[in-house]
Amino acid sequence: MKLHYYPETDSLYIEFNAAPGTETREIAQGVTADVDAYGKIVGIDIDRASRQSDLRSIEAIGLPAQKPYST
Repeated sequence: MKLHYYPETDSLYIEFNAAPGTETREIAQGVTADVDAYGKIVGIDIDRASRQSDLRSIEAIGLPAQKPYST
């Protein structure tokens, strides 16, 4: 998972995996989800992110820590 913040547009993109999105669906005002060909969410885009949440800190709670896969 990767977080991408774009200050010029004040948007936050949460990338769940690198699969290409084939469709974008609005799930709330200013929040869209990119889905792949199988309907799985590959990323979420949040407009006006700094106004909707505190971006000064990021916390991960209860996520399993694993080494990245090596190729």
